[in-house]
Amino acid sequence: MVAELNSCAVIGIGAQMVKVEMDFVEGVPDFQIVGLGDTAVKESRERVKAALKNAYIELPTKCYVANLAPADMKKEGSFYDLPLAIAAAFCSGKIKSTDLSDAMFLGELSLKGEIRPVHGVLPAAICAKENGIKRLFVPDANKQEAAVVEGLDVYPCKSLTAVLEHITGVGVIDIYKSDQNELCFRGDEYTLDFADVKGQTASKWALEVAAAGGHNVIMTGSPGAGKTMLAKRIPSIMPDLTFEEAIEITKVHSVAGTLPENTALLKTRPFRNPHHTVSSAGLAGGGSVPKPGEISLAHNGVLFLDEFPEFRRDAVEILRQPMENGSITVSRSRATVTYPSNFMLVAATNPCPCGFLNDPVHECTCSQAAIERYKNKISGPVLDRIDIQIDVEPVAFDSLSTKTKAESSKSVRERVNRARRIQLERFKGTDVYCNANMTEQMLEKYCALDNEGKAIFKLAFEKLGMSARGYSRILKVARTIADLSGCENITKDHIMQALRLRKSEK
Repeated sequence: MVAELNSCAVIGIGAQMVKVEMDFVEGVPDFQIVGLGDTAVKESRERVKAALKNAYIELPTKCYVANLAPADMKKEGSFYDLPLAIAAAFCSGKIKSTDLSDAMFLGELSLKGEIRPVHGVLPAAICAKENGIKRLFVPDANKQEAAVVEGLDVYPCKSLTAVLEHITGVGVIDIYKSDQNELCFRGDEYTLDFADVKGQTASKWALEVAAAGGHNVIMTGSPGAGKTMLAKRIPSIMPDLTFEEAIEITKVHSVAGTLPENTALLKTRPFRNPHHTVSSAGLAGGGSVPKPGEISLAHNGVLFLDEFPEFRRDAVEILRQPMENGSITVSRSRATVTYPSNFMLVAATNPCPCGFLNDPVHECTCSQAAIERYKNKISGPVLDRIDIQIDVEPVAFDSLSTKTKAESSKSVRERVNRARRIQLERFKGTDVYCNANMTEQMLEKYCALDNEGKAIFKLAFEKLGMSARGYSRILKVARTIADLSGCENITKDHIMQALRLRKSEK
């Protein structure tokens, strides 16, 4: 008798249905798994046999053949342990078969028959819903993640024995009902606050603009000026997540295996801070079967690259495609996948190798040639994609010694949220969430300039040798400044402020 169950395969941050089939044939006793599975899939047979034995189900000495269809699609991971074990139990005749056509099974088995968590449950649950599945059996540790998808009965499974008893009617696994508090977004979960930053008024305003519009920013300043301190507090002023953004973030982290257990949705924007020794594969994603890298793990959040010129040139150049398109395509011999990577880049750099070029107190010891080599580590095309380019000046003693608290992140975030709500309303019905991602058609519609604004922009364009991309990005920043001001139209003042936030072209 052929046993058939539903499972799925995670591809990128999506998933595709997989049919788990099993039958036995005459021949030497064996347990074969076919269907283009990786090593983890091939090893499932040993876990399945031990788990069934400890569930008091002995397989008859036959040659069992399991097929994972479609057979021409690569499968990886331990997703299939649970459906393979149930199929084997049905096929052996040890338990009575029942209709499971509306059910999907996911889970890794221990040798004792316990069910362990797996990666990619949220994409799998979405796939199940799209394919008409009504019941989803997942590891207990993944139940909150699966329950995010409405319209599915989620059964949290702790052991193979419990699942088999539920299927045969001997026992019952209660349907998991998610607590609505698990889906509530909280905006005050940050220990770092802008109120701790003394002085730096201009830099904090620039970061407020960046957060409101999702703009890339690079900070240049001498050591100790406060670049890293400012960057680490950016998450505290980022706008609240929409439900759609939270789903996208959670899918990426679920597939990457970085989603904490017993977590329904990630409720705060990610902040990724890789070391400058990170490889290009570490940033972009990779492996024989590609996994998300730092670029994708920062999706809808912040990617902070401290000591920017010290990153490997090939790693920095990888940023070009995702900064422009909001996605990155990773090609390997076994698979080509596209991951979302709509992040806000925050980079920090010294002005020269010693760090004290133009410092009012310390003398720069670098030669002109060394300064040029250092600056040229960041290519023109990458720098051109960074909307806001500011100098962070050293803090004066009077600012450091004052007892007066600076403005808190909470009040800054309120302004950022107001500006972002304007943008969400403006771009309703599209996949654009912020001004930084506006298309050229949107620029024409929402960033029209009056004659005075055009005249100022033309003068700056010619004087600074601005590129067409730089022109578009300054318009987007001006649109964000107008939103923060509550203005419907972009004025000459907004243009001038946007120009001050961007250095002359390299």
